[in-house]
Amino acid sequence: MMHISPELAAHLEGEVTTLCHCWRLTRRDGTVMGFTDHDREIVADGTIFRPESGLTASEARRSLGLAVDAMDVEGALSSLDIEEADILSGLYDGARVETLLVNWRAPAQFARLRQAVIGQIARRDGRFVAELESPAQALDQANGRVLRRSCDAELGDARCGIDLDAGGFRGSGVLQEVKGNSIRVAGLDGFEAGWFANGLVTWTSGAAAGRRERVAAHRKGLEGVVLDLWRDTAAAAVPGDTLSVVAGCDKRFATCKAKFANAANFRGFPHLPGDDAAYRYVTDGQVFDGGPLVE
Repeated sequence: MMHISPELAAHLEGEVTTLCHCWRLTRRDGTVMGFTDHDREIVADGTIFRPESGLTASEARRSLGLAVDAMDVEGALSSLDIEEADILSGLYDGARVETLLVNWRAPAQFARLRQAVIGQIARRDGRFVAELESPAQALDQANGRVLRRSCDAELGDARCGIDLDAGGFRGSGVLQEVKGNSIRVAGLDGFEAGWFANGLVTWTSGAAAGRRERVAAHRKGLEGVVLDLWRDTAAAAVPGDTLSVVAGCDKRFATCKAKFANAANFRGFPHLPGDDAAYRYVTDGQVFDGGPLVE
């Protein structure tokens, strides 16, 4: 329930108000940033809210029940506040955003309108649009296990049981070149092509140290070893930076058995009948006795 101080309530009942919106953004790495749609800097609730970003908010609705509320916040990409490289590297994914209603003439008078998390960020023409999702979004997520053919464990976790530090599942290299979402790496020549597809790259030096990137494809050619990353660029990485990369898993039973020799720990149902089984009809020569489809 929103709390409004008596002073702010009195201001809201007046004929003229001096109100603005402020957004406090807390990234997953702990960095706190403040933005406002006012034309001057405001200090409220222990945070400095700056207007340089030019943020504007769409209409926000708060509904009763369990419906998921959402709104958008739009602003210009600023090298001082929000950098495109940070968005690409995922620093804003899942960041917490608090929306405050502030009396800019008396910043001590404010009300916290809502708390939300950033669900999706779209970039176009030098601007960004961040979708803010209410906490009710967590109720819309699947919980527990889902019956499906593919494995639902994460490679290397307790349910998977694979030791990624053994068996040649981890490699290290040095960045040589960046081309869009592709990076050329030295030091991975001993691994066959595709070994690191669906794996994770972790930068171990340079400005991108500690950041992780998902590998879409791993190929070898005349130019050397190339890793295609899911994101548009290797954020803040430059030639000479070092990285480590772990083998990838496509969650299929065949891969689990052949690549990792870990069929006993496969956490999927590879023989689960598909939709075609439900539409099959009786034909001469087939056996329909209720027995197992796969021995």
